[in-house]
Amino acid sequence: MDRAQKQESIESLKSVFADAGAVVVTHYMGLTVAEMTDLRLRLRKEGAAIKVVKNTLALKALDGKLGEKGDTLFTGPVAIAYGPDAVSAAKIAVQFAKENDKLKIVGGVLDQTNVLDENAVRALATLPSLDELRGKLIGLIQAPATKIAGVLQAPAGQLARVFNAYATKDAA
Repeated sequence: MDRAQKQESIESLKSVFADAGAVVVTHYMGLTVAEMTDLRLRLRKEGAAIKVVKNTLALKALDGKLGEKGDTLFTGPVAIAYGPDAVSAAKIAVQFAKENDKLKIVGGVLDQTNVLDENAVRALATLPSLDELRGKLIGLIQAPATKIAGVLQAPAGQLARVFNAYATKDAA
């Protein structure tokens, strides 16, 4: 890899770290091509991706923002999983690591400055995704309106039933 390619890779990694909600750092030693392809496809369905990186280039892209704690993440055969939101890549990577013991979660990077350990990444994976949060929020907003409509309709319905009872009583 010549100097221009290295610089291009560093710029690419800088944009990955800047645009991603969270970056999950993994060791992929022992994964077959088929297993890695399966992981890539799972991530792609959620709008996330995984990339095998050279440790020195990743550290140059981070430009020392993480300190020593972050530098220890990038040792050995490293692949980074990243997505637009903080949860999607973590959720899929943790699920895949449960199914396949060859993928090891090392840690993560949140907002280019916060270093996460393995337990923090696993905790991040348990959080609901952005779409799930939106659904819950819409449900909470709609619930009071539905209850108000039900309360307002109840007296009118009871009144109609009373009138119906008198009408059927008089007819009989």
